[in-house]
Amino acid sequence: MSGCPAAALVTGLALATALAACASVPLSGQPKRAQAVQTGTRSASGTVSARETSPYLPMKVPGHAMFYYGKYGGVDELSVRLTASGNLIRFSYRVIDPAVAKVFADKNMTPYLFAPRSGALVQVPAMDTVGQLRQVGQLEPGRSYWMVFSNKGNLIKPGDRVSVMAGAMHIDGLAVE
Repeated sequence: MSGCPAAALVTGLALATALAACASVPLSGQPKRAQAVQTGTRSASGTVSARETSPYLPMKVPGHAMFYYGKYGGVDELSVRLTASGNLIRFSYRVIDPAVAKVFADKNMTPYLFAPRSGALVQVPAMDTVGQLRQVGQLEPGRSYWMVFSNKGNLIKPGDRVSVMAGAMHIDGLAVE
């Protein structure tokens, strides 16, 4: 190819800028129905609705975070799942060090689950006959435990990232399954 390399570079940059500008143009010039078709899903009746859950697969907590929670929190094998048609959220964990993880089994400590997307801060419900829906008492190493949080109004959806807080212990970035 003959020609000036600087001219080819300028032409390439101009072309890349034009493509980037086209890709970042908002859909405001299109009718609302066309916008909804591109950003939502179509139901059986033909109407278009916005997505309620994330279209992306939830990622697991990174290995270095799991190491941190095991070392300084005394727990591993963390999972957060929706149960009871989405009205309850089950947080499960396995105890490695009972002395460090005792904050999760303390009757006087109120654990919370926070979802930044919706701003919901939920806690473990207490039933009149059963008490709190969580396991309390003496922890044993290697045993799995759970606690159930209320999700009244279904504010927390599958794929959301949540944080579990009990006292000074915070477990962040858990994906709801």
